[in-house]
Amino acid sequence: MWAPLNRPIQNWTGQRVWLIGASSGIGAALAQQALAAGATAIVSARRQPQLEQVANSHPKALIVPFDVLDTAAWQSSYTQIVQQIGGVDLIVFCAADYRSERSWEVNPATAAQTLQTNLGSVYAGLATILPELMARGSGGIGLIASVAGYMGLPNASVYGPTKAALINLAEILYGDLHPKGLNVYLINPGFVKTHLTDKNDFTMPALQTPEQAATAIWRGISAGKFEIHFPRRFTQVLKLLQLLPYRCRFALLSHLVKTP
Repeated sequence: MWAPLNRPIQNWTGQRVWLIGASSGIGAALAQQALAAGATAIVSARRQPQLEQVANSHPKALIVPFDVLDTAAWQSSYTQIVQQIGGVDLIVFCAADYRSERSWEVNPATAAQTLQTNLGSVYAGLATILPELMARGSGGIGLIASVAGYMGLPNASVYGPTKAALINLAEILYGDLHPKGLNVYLINPGFVKTHLTDKNDFTMPALQTPEQAATAIWRGISAGKFEIHFPRRFTQVLKLLQLLPYRCRFALLSHLVKTP
């Protein structure tokens, strides 16, 4: 039996979980389930009213609103967390931007915003929290990427490359940080019903709710998995597709979206 790549977490009581992008979608569902499991959930996003709804006056919820694109706000927000609860045991990067667009539809300004939200903000967060986690020699980092990062998929001209970069980054982080006592989690959801995927005008196979996604994520983290991908009936198909030669893969993908 293979040992898990990360240390399993048997009990969430007392764990301090910082959820970035927790005002809606997967982040909000993760926060609510973490609180139900006994963890302290620090919820962050730009929209404070939505964060207050997620926290629902729970005594173990800490609301720390800020814009992930504001590099300086990362450090001030983390300082507030340390002052109020002493630190963070796990950070999960949930913030994301997405537009369904073909390559000829990409706008440079919105592309830059997506790149900074999906990828740049993660580097800002890592620079903020890694020194303390490494000094302590414990803690965890979760990156929510996507199966859109497995390969070049239609309609994901900017979103897909950012998620592919997060997959690559998670692998690098594991190699760097696991020997130092830190856990690293790569989270690759399939389609999840959120305000982002509501923009899609195509059928999304194996569509899940944010609550189903959060359950799968917490189950995987608790078990010590490195890659947490779901729903498997969909993600396993994409993993098989990855193994095909480009000629076969491109032929299959061409049937999914017809180019006008």
